[in-house]
Amino acid sequence: MAREFEKRRTFAIISHPDAGKTTLTEKLLLYGGAIHMAGSVKSRKAKRAATSDWMALEKQRGISVTSSVLQFEYDDLRWNLLDTPGHNDFSEDTYRTLTAADCAIMILDAAKGVEPQTRKLFHVCRMRGIPIVTFINKLDRPARDPFDLTSQVEDVLGIESFPFTWPVGSGDLFQGVYDRRNRRFLRFQKEKGGSTKVKATEVDIDDPKLAEMLGAEAAEELQGHVELLDGAGEEWDRERFLKGELTPVFFGSALTNFGIEAFLHSFGKLCPPPQPRDAEGETLAPDDDRFTAFVFKVQANMDPSHRDRIAFARVCSGRFEGGMKVNHYRLGKEIRLNRAEQFFAQERETVMEAYAGDILGLYDPGLFRIGDTLSSEAGLLLEAVPRFSPEHFGRLQLLDPLKRKQLQKGIHQLAEEGTVQLFTETGREKDPICGVVGQLQFEVLIFRLQHEYGAKITFDKLPFEYARWVEGPTTTEEVEARRIPLAVTDVDGGIVALFRNDWELERAVGENDDWVFHETKPIRAGEG
Repeated sequence: MAREFEKRRTFAIISHPDAGKTTLTEKLLLYGGAIHMAGSVKSRKAKRAATSDWMALEKQRGISVTSSVLQFEYDDLRWNLLDTPGHNDFSEDTYRTLTAADCAIMILDAAKGVEPQTRKLFHVCRMRGIPIVTFINKLDRPARDPFDLTSQVEDVLGIESFPFTWPVGSGDLFQGVYDRRNRRFLRFQKEKGGSTKVKATEVDIDDPKLAEMLGAEAAEELQGHVELLDGAGEEWDRERFLKGELTPVFFGSALTNFGIEAFLHSFGKLCPPPQPRDAEGETLAPDDDRFTAFVFKVQANMDPSHRDRIAFARVCSGRFEGGMKVNHYRLGKEIRLNRAEQFFAQERETVMEAYAGDILGLYDPGLFRIGDTLSSEAGLLLEAVPRFSPEHFGRLQLLDPLKRKQLQKGIHQLAEEGTVQLFTETGREKDPICGVVGQLQFEVLIFRLQHEYGAKITFDKLPFEYARWVEGPTTTEEVEARRIPLAVTDVDGGIVALFRNDWELERAVGENDDWVFHETKPIRAGEG
């Protein structure tokens, strides 16, 4: 079994919108042999949509708003690619996805460098404490100086960089990349459209043929850059990389496939295999005989014709077998995992065995929520997937009263998959309050309720910015009696206090020291 989990590489991709995340995802699948022709995001209306963007809204707008789970094999390794939303409004979904990953690829636009969303998502990675590999993309367009780009990574993000590859030219003059570890230059042959693999010609950095291939000026400039890089004295330190203190940097163009194969080959050696996980009171190694997994995502309506729900679970230890019985920690009971699948975007394949690092898609009849622990031994609770406190709130208004049933079904399913957090005010149960981390999530909610459930809605924005789960009181009336603006209940009946600003929050905490105000909801056995 040890050999099986050591073959797994589970990673996520993060980037600012339009830095090329979806395109790079497609090209990794192309080189991994999972697809034979990659679809460009730019030409999706005329030709075909990107493989990893399966939801109607994603295909319509050309952005990723959910996390996709994709699998492929390359270099005798089983890769599990977790494609995350590119927009910071979905940083909660990104964080949840990163809990299932052992490594992250951060994509930067070579013309723009570190952008605001990149900075925020990088800090989400830092919170998670996983190693980060940097891919500087779009060298097929005019780009900033590569020294400036690596310096910006260090100055803005506070992480040291170590270039593994180095570009020669950019835009129309982009000729290829220099592989520092193997001391060879890879010149790429341009292929129209970039939908198939490109061929590379290799030449040693000291070979006289380099000047013939690149031209004397470009060859001399490359050799000068290599001397500067090697003379800087920075040594590659894998331990610092694994601690998130050092990032290897690669250059290339996902659109034209330049530098992709060299990147993927190196990434297989850089990305760590499954790591030990914290459970209550102990650390679980990936080769532990006990099966454990946790749910990091629930997705409704992946197949619109069947209106199904899938819970995505990351295997942390042991061996999964189709049909096995496991303990469901939150429900405090044993369940059988009859239907498990692995995913290539919306395409599925039944899986009968899986190991640490693998991602399972479990058919969900309503049993699973984000953060649930499943294990072969009762009482094991893996470190919980946190729920961020919402920052935007709105009261939901149904435009067609005859669609009340569809609304109830849709809003509860979408709340369970983490699209929104749902709250109820006493006396106004028919008009639920929705809380989200980012404003764009409201837009996604409106779109999905209309297109997947047939319920048209509007939002009345509410002035609250903070939500706290309150431990101590037994009713919402008791909370509001203590000068707290609004008290509501969550889907489990837990009491939640809403505040308009940090002054109101601090006052409530200071005046009610007999209560506990939680920023995230605790997960307890036997709930739900």
